[in-house]
Amino acid sequence: MQRQRVVAVVTTTSVAASGRGSGYVVGPRLVLTSAHVTGPTGSPVEVFHPGHPQTYCGRVVWSGTPGGCDDAALVVIDDQAWRPPPGRAVCWGRTLTYRPGIPCESWGLPALVQREGRPADLLQPSGTLNPGDRYVGDRYVMAVTGTAPEAPMDGSSPWAGMSGAALFCGDLLAGVITADPAGRGHSHLEAVPAYVLHHDPAFRAVLGEHSAIEEREGVVLEPIEFQHLAEAADPAAVVVPGGIGVSPAGLLRARRQIVPFHGRQDVLARLNAWADLPGFGALLLHGVGGQGKTRLATHLAGQLAASGWGTLWLRPNASPADLAVIADTAAGLLVVIDYAESRTDQVTALLEAATRLESPCPLKVLLVARTAGSWWHSLKHASHTNGALLEHAPLIDLQALEQNPAERGHAYRQAALAFARALQQAPTLAGAGESWSALAAALPLPAALDAAQRGNALTLHMSALADLLDAATGATAVDGGHEAGWAEAAGVEDRLLEHEERYWRSAAVVFGLYDRTRDGLVLPQVLTDALAAAIALGAADHSQALALLARLPALAERSAVERRERVRDWLAALYPPTDPHQPWGTLQPDLVAERFIGRHLLTRPGLADRLTIGADTAQAVQLLTIYTRAAGHRVFASSLDAALTALCARQAAVLVPAAIEVAPQAERPAPLLDALQQMLNVPDLPHTTVQAWHDHLPQYSQVLAGWAVDLTTRLTTWHRDHQDLPNLAMSLNNLSAWLGDLGRREEALAAIEEAAGVYRELARTQPDAHLPNLAMSLNNLSVQLGKVGRREEALAAIEEAAAIYRKLARAHPDAHLPNLAGSLNNLSVQLGKVGRREEALAAIEEAAGVYRELARAHPDAHLPDLAGSLNNLSVQLGKVGRREEALAAIEEAAAIYRKLARAHPDAHLPDLAMSLNNLSVQLGEVGRREEALAAAEEAVAIRRGLAKARPAVYQAELERSLAVMEWLIRT
Repeated sequence: MQRQRVVAVVTTTSVAASGRGSGYVVGPRLVLTSAHVTGPTGSPVEVFHPGHPQTYCGRVVWSGTPGGCDDAALVVIDDQAWRPPPGRAVCWGRTLTYRPGIPCESWGLPALVQREGRPADLLQPSGTLNPGDRYVGDRYVMAVTGTAPEAPMDGSSPWAGMSGAALFCGDLLAGVITADPAGRGHSHLEAVPAYVLHHDPAFRAVLGEHSAIEEREGVVLEPIEFQHLAEAADPAAVVVPGGIGVSPAGLLRARRQIVPFHGRQDVLARLNAWADLPGFGALLLHGVGGQGKTRLATHLAGQLAASGWGTLWLRPNASPADLAVIADTAAGLLVVIDYAESRTDQVTALLEAATRLESPCPLKVLLVARTAGSWWHSLKHASHTNGALLEHAPLIDLQALEQNPAERGHAYRQAALAFARALQQAPTLAGAGESWSALAAALPLPAALDAAQRGNALTLHMSALADLLDAATGATAVDGGHEAGWAEAAGVEDRLLEHEERYWRSAAVVFGLYDRTRDGLVLPQVLTDALAAAIALGAADHSQALALLARLPALAERSAVERRERVRDWLAALYPPTDPHQPWGTLQPDLVAERFIGRHLLTRPGLADRLTIGADTAQAVQLLTIYTRAAGHRVFASSLDAALTALCARQAAVLVPAAIEVAPQAERPAPLLDALQQMLNVPDLPHTTVQAWHDHLPQYSQVLAGWAVDLTTRLTTWHRDHQDLPNLAMSLNNLSAWLGDLGRREEALAAIEEAAGVYRELARTQPDAHLPNLAMSLNNLSVQLGKVGRREEALAAIEEAAAIYRKLARAHPDAHLPNLAGSLNNLSVQLGKVGRREEALAAIEEAAGVYRELARAHPDAHLPDLAGSLNNLSVQLGKVGRREEALAAIEEAAAIYRKLARAHPDAHLPDLAMSLNNLSVQLGEVGRREEALAAAEEAVAIRRGLAKARPAVYQAELERSLAVMEWLIRT
């Protein structure tokens, strides 16, 4: 809470119940206060800063009901003498759990600290709130810490004048103080929650109209209890003596929302429909860089805030262990994970928390990424929970926005005018003054509006901003000959970087790092190197930041400590961090940062080596991520590929593990794959290195599969040569899996046959150690035999695996019962394929029995398995003509799936539809036609909704359900 935003609010309007109260500045000229202080809309008021004599005229522009559930008001200060207070923008919040004792505070001007004849004084009460207090009445109740104040002799409240004060929980504005509730001895204060106010469209409209440019759209309610996990939307600029101006590229940050949102109505409709589903849901929004993914997510969050939802933009360095608290969510919450492809550990932890969610309120996880490649497949198969919650998660591939040239021209004009309004409010570049809007209006409509790359939203916005800045500064295009006013997509980032460098130079002058007379127009090399280091590798804390800067030649000397600290502070001033523990933020948007890194490393080829030495895993991953993306920019025409590959080879100890992690996430992984292959071909590569690389492999990756086969083959050869049988068997098992992923079935079968043979020999002499591995390899052998059509042998393998698991489960049920159930399920399938129906039925009956026992002890983990086995049991019972038992089994399966789908619709709605479809068939078989038709209609309704979102996946299933319904109607 910022003291400089606290004001007194005074009105002489006779209709106001109270003529004096407190307020808080929530916009450049907008004050939040209480309706019973100000009176109705249009009422004149005065405000002043406590301790200052100047008063300012204002008027009420929105008013709730005095004494009602929305007892709040917004006052606009239209006095020309008013100066908006400095500091970061106000962030709004709401409670999302029922955790008691949430710390809170306020600032106001209550009667208990006022003294006749003295200036108005302030009080800063603090305390706690329990979200459940006054829940039905939509109130927050602050239990004030310390001794309650005594009531004056006249019976009035000692808190009179506190009405209208802002209630803060941490950094979030949670509500407006409105009352001293009776019966609590003046020890509590009541507040109107922010979510009540934001539910009113008129309140949101006025708040947007009178807010700063970047606050006018999509103000969100951040979760109070989870704010330690949240990433700042747009960190406040560091105040530097003399000022450092404004980052031109920073105006393009998606979450600043400077350009008004438009279009994407079809995608928004899909997102809102997804959010409307009860319980948990995950969705992957992916598309190339600059397509507008983050902007779309920001707009969705703003729409959901109008319904009282909270939004958590999860910060990248939040510990996965800290995410367990999400399970306490008791109100609608949207969690956004940007760059999800590089944050899979966080996603997994969040999904685990979702399984413990007890509230029926929706919890939605929006994953934002550039690709939906092998990282997505690996994430879904990383754990049982991931598979259950992500298998049916919708995917939205965000395509180009501006398809029509006329629409692109209009969008370009709107973007230029929006940037002009933002620059008008910000520290401006020399020469523009008050003429930004006029410059924007005078810009000629660019040529080549039909160019394909103009469909990229960010490219269009960058072009509008670059044209505006060029016009203001008289700059010429630096795009190598492209037409002025609309450079090709390959050059607009470079034009923006020219303007960004002016920003860097002005800040360097303030920090004493740059002398215009000595250095001319070129920023000293050490500062551009420092920028490249900060952007390409980053730093987790201030100590690591100084160590990184010390790797630059000009800052390496011990005597340069003070200069390193000034460079660090300069970087933090240019790009403030979103986390207070980090030393600096980064250049945004990504396409501009990637262009800078690519251009700089192309001209400074030795810099990356110096920076890599001493880098930790996170820094290495960040370096390869941005370097790989930069190498894909068309302007470089693949000229960075060889340098990137060579860097990985030279710095293999640090960069090969990072390359294994980055390659599956990359849009264009070829340079990294080339480096991995080169390193694997080194003749005398130590076995320990090969093993370490193998340990870094993900469970699945189509991108890495070819290299993984070569790596695992080399490891297998080493274990065979050294007669290390246990590791040889495991390597062969892994090799079989990777070969299978590549479709090389015969080779995969040969590898798993050898693995099973080795495990059989090991289990003969050391059964306690190796019988589980033998069973595992036999299960995998059965799968591979089935894929090549050798069904009898596949059956024999799974029969032996099930027999071993039965023996193991008898001795250690906790460890091996799940494996026994899984093998019995597979055994049933293989028996069915060879026509042995009674035995197939017996196997699935036993599997269902085991899963029932497991689900009784661990329902979260095994209820889905039980439902799946009951579905399979119903099928087998139906095949042998036991219709009533088949019906009972599928009825139970459908009931379980209905319960699961209520909590996790994304994961289990498809399963519910499948079970309902099978239920309708079984009901039809026993002559219960009306019930059968009802089940079929429900299955069709569910599958119709699923097919609308993902036709390629669910259209065939919808058609099968329609066919069943038609059969029931016809018969």
